[in-house]
Amino acid sequence: MKKALAALLLASPLLASPVFAQTAAPAPAAKAANAQQNKMSTCNTQAAGRKGDDRKAFMKECLSNKPAAAAKPTQQEKMKICNAQAGDKKGDERKAFMKSCLSNKPAA
Repeated sequence: MKKALAALLLASPLLASPVFAQTAAPAPAAKAANAQQNKMSTCNTQAAGRKGDDRKAFMKECLSNKPAAAAKPTQQEKMKICNAQAGDKKGDERKAFMKSCLSNKPAA
């Protein structure tokens, strides 16, 4: 009886192992880890030469993957754009259009 119990205990890990071997890790998690690893590698390369708080801040920004904010046009650039759009308008009509265009409000 003791021999049978001992044999059963020794065989139980062998019986259970095929069940665990069939369980596979989810593929999306593996891909996400690889994407994060790639991002970390890229950020590390870009951070070369930075040290201390400067590097820490750079890595935080780089890894956060926030899209860069679009640069707002300067007042001079706005004037060029609005002047081009104003075309042949003259007098009060042009003045009203330019005011509206430069303030980013729709023309009345």
